[in-house]
Amino acid sequence: MVRLYAILATVVLCIGLGAMWLLTRGGADDKFAQCRSAQIAGGSAAIGGPFELVNAKAETVTDKDVITEPTLVYFGYTFCPDVCPLDMSRNVEAVDLLAERGQSVTPLFISIDPDRDTPEAVGDFAFNLHERMIALTGSPEQVKAASKAYKTYYKAHDKSDEYYLVDHSTFTYLVTPEDGFLEFFKRDDTAEQMADKVGCFLDQV
Repeated sequence: MVRLYAILATVVLCIGLGAMWLLTRGGADDKFAQCRSAQIAGGSAAIGGPFELVNAKAETVTDKDVITEPTLVYFGYTFCPDVCPLDMSRNVEAVDLLAERGQSVTPLFISIDPDRDTPEAVGDFAFNLHERMIALTGSPEQVKAASKAYKTYYKAHDKSDEYYLVDHSTFTYLVTPEDGFLEFFKRDDTAEQMADKVGCFLDQV
């Protein structure tokens, strides 16, 4: 029995040391470790990636065309009655707070309602929210591909009703052209909290 306990203790110790090694090694290799608030399943590289969409001028653009500096990416739709306008207003407020601190960040809106969100519609949406905001739409296939890259969810209600709603996830993603996806923000994060967290990441760039 004593031998059994000794073996179990050794196994537990090895597991503990291995976990500690992984944690410390991971933290040492991650220059943004002090800024991160949560671990991402599969790692941060699992979120984000190339996309091809259409801007407010009806021009086809890629992620490299629009993510040219730190960017707050949000997936929503212009007909959204409350969630999207509130979330995007919060996002652009964070952008303004960061600008006051000397840090430039672009607010980016990607529609998940391509049937209604024409280039003109997303352009008007962006114009009414912030002068620096970029808004994109695209074909159903383009939108689906972009959503899949960022692991977002959306599902339209019955489209026979012209006022149909679209269920969708509401995360905002911090992305940079150099490092890709860095962090996500939830709906209950305030503009001040977002600005502080984004600022932490930008200070490490």
